[in-house]
Amino acid sequence: MNCLFDLDGVLVDTAKYHYIAWKNLAKRLGFDFTEQDNERLKGVSRMASLEILLEVGGLSGKFSEEEKNAMAAEKNTEYVKLISQMTPDEILPGARQFLTDLRAAGIGVALGSASKNAQTILDRLQLAPLFDAIIDGTKVSKAKPDPEVFLKGAEALGAQPSDCCVFEDAAAGIEAARRGGMHCIGIGTPAVLSQADFCVNSLAEMTIDRLKQLFQ
Repeated sequence: MNCLFDLDGVLVDTAKYHYIAWKNLAKRLGFDFTEQDNERLKGVSRMASLEILLEVGGLSGKFSEEEKNAMAAEKNTEYVKLISQMTPDEILPGARQFLTDLRAAGIGVALGSASKNAQTILDRLQLAPLFDAIIDGTKVSKAKPDPEVFLKGAEALGAQPSDCCVFEDAAAGIEAARRGGMHCIGIGTPAVLSQADFCVNSLAEMTIDRLKQLFQ
Protein backbone atom coordinates (compact mmCIF):
# COMPACT_ATOMS: atom_id res chain seq x y z
CA MET A 1 0.00 0.00 0.00
CA ASN A 2 1.44 3.34 -1.12
CA CYS A 3 0.12 6.90 -1.40
CA LEU A 4 0.69 9.53 -4.09
CA PHE A 5 -0.35 13.13 -3.52
CA ASP A 6 -1.08 16.00 -5.85
CA LEU A 7 0.17 19.28 -4.38
CA ASP A 8 -2.13 22.22 -5.16
CA GLY A 9 -5.53 21.86 -3.52
CA VAL A 10 -4.52 18.71 -1.64
CA LEU A 11 -1.61 19.69 0.61
CA VAL A 12 -1.60 23.45 0.11
CA ASP A 13 -3.56 26.12 -1.73
CA THR A 14 -1.16 27.86 -4.10
CA ALA A 15 -3.96 28.62 -6.55
CA LYS A 16 -4.33 32.09 -5.03
CA TYR A 17 -0.69 32.88 -5.86
CA HIS A 18 -1.09 31.64 -9.43
CA TYR A 19 -4.19 33.82 -9.71
CA ILE A 20 -2.43 36.96 -8.42
CA ALA A 21 0.43 36.43 -10.91
CA TRP A 22 -1.92 35.78 -13.88
CA LYS A 23 -4.19 38.71 -12.92
CA ASN A 24 -1.19 41.06 -12.80
CA LEU A 25 -0.04 39.87 -16.22
CA ALA A 26 -3.53 40.50 -17.64
CA LYS A 27 -3.53 43.97 -16.09
CA ARG A 28 -0.22 44.77 -17.81
CA LEU A 29 -1.80 43.57 -21.08
CA GLY A 30 -4.74 45.91 -20.51
CA PHE A 31 -7.65 43.73 -19.35
CA ASP A 32 -9.19 42.23 -16.22
CA PHE A 33 -8.83 38.52 -15.41
CA THR A 34 -11.52 37.46 -12.94
CA GLU A 35 -11.65 34.60 -10.43
CA GLN A 36 -14.30 33.01 -12.66
CA ASP A 37 -11.89 33.18 -15.64
CA ASN A 38 -9.23 31.64 -13.41
CA GLU A 39 -11.37 28.53 -12.81
CA ARG A 40 -10.54 27.50 -16.39
CA LEU A 41 -6.84 27.23 -15.49
CA LYS A 42 -7.26 24.48 -12.87
CA GLY A 43 -4.93 21.58 -13.60
CA VAL A 44 -3.80 23.21 -16.89
CA SER A 45 -0.14 23.66 -17.90
CA ARG A 46 1.52 27.07 -17.84
CA MET A 47 1.53 27.64 -21.61
CA ALA A 48 -2.04 26.35 -22.02
CA SER A 49 -3.07 28.68 -19.17
CA LEU A 50 -1.48 31.61 -20.99
CA GLU A 51 -3.45 30.77 -24.15
CA ILE A 52 -6.70 30.82 -22.13
CA LEU A 53 -5.75 34.14 -20.55
CA LEU A 54 -5.00 35.69 -23.96
CA GLU A 55 -8.31 34.34 -25.27
CA VAL A 56 -10.15 35.99 -22.34
CA GLY A 57 -8.44 39.28 -23.22
CA GLY A 58 -9.29 38.93 -26.92
CA LEU A 59 -5.58 38.70 -27.72
CA SER A 60 -5.36 35.19 -29.20
CA GLY A 61 -2.94 35.02 -32.12
CA LYS A 62 -1.51 38.50 -31.43
CA PHE A 63 1.85 37.38 -30.05
CA SER A 64 4.81 35.34 -31.30
CA GLU A 65 5.99 32.18 -29.53
CA GLU A 66 8.96 34.15 -28.25
CA GLU A 67 6.70 36.82 -26.74
CA LYS A 68 4.45 34.19 -25.17
CA ASN A 69 7.43 32.38 -23.65
CA ALA A 70 8.57 35.71 -22.17
CA MET A 71 5.10 36.32 -20.69
CA ALA A 72 4.96 32.84 -19.16
CA ALA A 73 8.43 33.34 -17.67
CA GLU A 74 7.41 36.74 -16.29
CA LYS A 75 4.33 35.21 -14.66
CA ASN A 76 6.40 32.39 -13.18
CA THR A 77 8.99 34.80 -11.75
CA GLU A 78 6.23 36.66 -9.92
CA TYR A 79 4.66 33.39 -8.73
CA VAL A 80 8.01 32.11 -7.39
CA LYS A 81 8.49 35.39 -5.54
CA LEU A 82 5.09 34.93 -3.88
CA ILE A 83 5.55 31.27 -2.89
CA SER A 84 9.02 32.03 -1.54
CA GLN A 85 7.26 33.81 1.31
CA MET A 86 4.97 30.88 2.22
CA THR A 87 4.97 29.47 5.76
CA PRO A 88 3.99 26.09 7.29
CA ASP A 89 0.76 27.78 8.49
CA GLU A 90 -0.51 27.46 4.90
CA ILE A 91 -0.61 23.65 4.92
CA LEU A 92 -4.22 22.51 4.36
CA PRO A 93 -6.13 20.90 7.28
CA GLY A 94 -5.00 17.40 8.23
CA ALA A 95 -2.25 17.16 5.61
CA ARG A 96 0.81 17.15 7.90
CA GLN A 97 -0.82 14.76 10.39
CA PHE A 98 -1.91 12.26 7.71
CA LEU A 99 1.53 12.30 6.03
CA THR A 100 3.15 11.78 9.45
CA ASP A 101 0.77 8.87 10.19
CA LEU A 102 1.57 7.25 6.82
CA ARG A 103 5.32 7.48 7.48
CA ALA A 104 4.89 6.04 10.98
CA ALA A 105 2.93 3.10 9.47
CA GLY A 106 5.72 2.43 6.94
CA ILE A 107 3.52 3.33 3.97
CA GLY A 108 5.35 4.72 0.91
CA VAL A 109 4.63 8.40 0.17
CA ALA A 110 5.30 10.23 -3.11
CA LEU A 111 4.34 13.57 -4.63
CA GLY A 112 2.84 13.59 -8.13
CA SER A 113 2.50 17.19 -9.24
CA ALA A 114 2.77 19.09 -12.52
CA SER A 115 4.27 22.05 -10.64
CA LYS A 116 7.88 22.86 -11.48
CA ASN A 117 8.08 24.68 -8.15
CA ALA A 118 6.98 21.73 -5.99
CA GLN A 119 10.32 21.36 -4.20
CA THR A 120 10.36 25.06 -3.24
CA ILE A 121 6.82 24.80 -1.86
CA LEU A 122 7.50 21.60 0.13
CA ASP A 123 10.66 23.16 1.55
CA ARG A 124 8.79 26.32 2.58
CA LEU A 125 6.06 24.20 4.24
CA GLN A 126 8.68 21.95 5.88
CA LEU A 127 6.94 18.90 4.38
CA ALA A 128 9.75 17.61 2.13
CA PRO A 129 11.15 15.13 4.73
CA LEU A 130 7.77 13.35 4.81
CA PHE A 131 8.11 12.20 1.16
CA ASP A 132 10.01 9.16 -0.13
CA ALA A 133 9.90 10.51 -3.70
CA ILE A 134 9.05 13.80 -5.39
CA ILE A 135 7.87 13.61 -9.00
CA ASP A 136 7.14 17.10 -10.31
CA GLY A 137 6.98 19.10 -13.52
CA THR A 138 10.76 18.90 -13.96
CA LYS A 139 10.59 15.09 -14.25
CA VAL A 140 7.61 14.55 -16.57
CA SER A 141 6.73 15.59 -20.11
CA LYS A 142 3.03 14.74 -20.24
CA ALA A 143 0.29 16.60 -18.37
CA LYS A 144 -2.61 14.96 -16.51
CA PRO A 145 -4.91 13.21 -17.45
CA ASP A 146 -1.91 11.31 -18.81
CA PRO A 147 -0.86 9.01 -15.93
CA GLU A 148 2.90 9.58 -16.40
CA VAL A 149 3.43 11.56 -13.17
CA PHE A 150 1.73 8.90 -11.03
CA LEU A 151 3.34 5.95 -12.82
CA LYS A 152 6.76 7.52 -12.22
CA GLY A 153 5.78 8.03 -8.58
CA ALA A 154 4.86 4.35 -8.21
CA GLU A 155 8.11 3.36 -9.91
CA ALA A 156 10.11 5.59 -7.54
CA LEU A 157 8.42 3.86 -4.59
CA GLY A 158 9.09 0.43 -6.10
CA ALA A 159 5.35 -0.22 -6.12
CA GLN A 160 2.82 -1.70 -8.53
CA PRO A 161 0.16 0.81 -9.69
CA SER A 162 -2.61 -1.41 -8.27
CA ASP A 163 -0.95 -1.05 -4.85
CA CYS A 164 -1.13 2.76 -4.95
CA CYS A 165 -3.75 5.30 -3.93
CA VAL A 166 -3.75 8.82 -5.40
CA PHE A 167 -5.10 11.89 -3.59
CA GLU A 168 -6.37 14.51 -6.07
CA ASP A 169 -8.60 17.59 -6.18
CA ALA A 170 -8.95 17.86 -9.99
CA ALA A 171 -10.97 15.71 -12.39
CA ALA A 172 -7.95 15.44 -14.75
CA GLY A 173 -5.88 14.08 -11.85
CA ILE A 174 -8.51 11.50 -10.91
CA GLU A 175 -8.65 10.42 -14.56
CA ALA A 176 -4.85 10.13 -14.61
CA ALA A 177 -4.95 7.87 -11.55
CA ARG A 178 -7.63 5.70 -13.15
CA ARG A 179 -5.70 5.44 -16.41
CA GLY A 180 -2.65 4.42 -14.39
CA GLY A 181 -4.60 1.58 -12.77
CA MET A 182 -4.60 3.11 -9.29
CA HIS A 183 -7.11 3.69 -6.50
CA CYS A 184 -7.98 7.35 -5.99
CA ILE A 185 -9.52 9.53 -3.31
CA GLY A 186 -10.94 12.90 -4.28
CA ILE A 187 -10.43 16.03 -2.20
CA GLY A 188 -13.61 17.94 -2.96
CA THR A 189 -17.14 17.21 -4.13
CA PRO A 190 -18.27 13.84 -5.58
CA ALA A 191 -20.21 15.70 -8.29
CA VAL A 192 -16.95 17.04 -9.77
CA LEU A 193 -14.73 14.07 -8.85
CA SER A 194 -17.16 11.31 -9.80
CA GLN A 195 -14.41 8.88 -10.89
CA ALA A 196 -12.85 8.77 -7.41
CA ASP A 197 -13.36 5.76 -5.12
CA PHE A 198 -14.76 8.24 -2.60
CA CYS A 199 -14.31 11.91 -1.67
CA VAL A 200 -13.34 13.80 1.48
CA ASN A 201 -13.40 17.53 2.16
CA SER A 202 -9.79 17.50 3.34
CA LEU A 203 -7.09 15.12 4.54
CA ALA A 204 -8.33 15.82 8.09
CA GLU A 205 -11.03 13.21 7.30
CA MET A 206 -8.49 10.53 6.34
CA THR A 207 -7.17 7.74 8.56
CA ILE A 208 -4.94 4.73 7.89
CA ASP A 209 -7.94 2.43 8.55
CA ARG A 210 -10.07 4.25 5.98
CA LEU A 211 -7.24 3.92 3.48
CA LYS A 212 -6.81 0.20 4.17
CA GLN A 213 -10.48 -0.45 3.31
CA LEU A 214 -9.69 0.45 -0.32
CA PHE A 215 -7.16 -2.36 -0.56
CA GLN A 216 -9.24 -5.12 1.04
